Amino acid sequence: MKAIRIHRAGGPDVMQLEEIDLPPPGEGEVRVRQKAIGLNFIDTYHRSGLYPVALPSGLGLEAAGVVEEVGKGVEGIKVGDRVAYGVGPIGAYAEAKNHPARRLSKLPDSIGYEQGAAMMLKGMTARYLLRETYNVQPGDVVLIQAAAGGVGLILCQWANALGATVIGTAGSPEKGNLASANGCHHVIDYSKEDVAKRVRELTGGKGAAVVYDGVGQATVMASLDSLRPRGLFVTFGNASGPVKAFDTLWLSQRGSLYLTRPTLMAYVADDKDLQANASDLFAMVTTGKVKIAINQHYKLADAIQAHRDLESRKTTGATVLLP
Repeated sequence: MKAIRIHRAGGPDVMQLEEIDLPPPGEGEVRVRQKAIGLNFIDTYHRSGLYPVALPSGLGLEAAGVVEEVGKGVEGIKVGDRVAYGVGPIGAYAEAKNHPARRLSKLPDSIGYEQGAAMMLKGMTARYLLRETYNVQPGDVVLIQAAAGGVGLILCQWANALGATVIGTAGSPEKGNLASANGCHHVIDYSKEDVAKRVRELTGGKGAAVVYDGVGQATVMASLDSLRPRGLFVTFGNASGPVKAFDTLWLSQRGSLYLTRPTLMAYVADDKDLQANASDLFAMVTTGKVKIAINQHYKLADAIQAHRDLESRKTTGATVLLP
């Protein structure tokens, strides 16, 4: 079986496609023959060492496929079931993987393998951000940084479906058009416009109720300056690097703002919470309220190029690797 492995942290070149032996699934595990694998920014954090992993290691948290072997003690999942997962354990960049059965979700028949692989981590992230970190209500103004990204496009659609006024940022007209086509009511080109100033103009000076920021260091001040008093700054990613040297006085100076740095893993640590999240995501997709656009396909063997393109912001929406 072939799998991507890393033996040291670093740039994309540290990834190697290796032949490995996969043992039979252990107790509570099933073997998933993977049909498609999701590419996510967190994969680059594991690879680079920003989020350290024990080495040597596989990569990837998200995939979809078919169950081909079941270990002892597994209930509710059988050989032939179509399944997907989005929160690890790490090692999805592989032709097959042994995975804890309790951390799998059965794919509805209407959702294909590629779509399933592209939607789990990003879609479950959108769900907890919109329904739990801040429970978006009709009429709320939300700002989504990097609205044309993988999580961003899902956030735009879902927030729109909840009745929010959606403002998004993008770095080019093409990405702005993509965000607009996915439910973003107002797009700000951050390469040409002052984001916070434009948000104030669009909201009559009030600001946004919540900012969802997966960019990190480069957008901190624009996000804070876009919020209404007692608004919530949600920094959930590090695409431009992690936020450093944050001064809590910035929060009081802007009207008693709130700040949180959440992770999906904390919101779905309990198996019941994971399945509830996935169930809501499947409902949004099967009803057509959220569409999952797969804009890039790479072979698993081309994971190095996929990481390069992701980190240089050449991708939009979702990307899958094909074994």
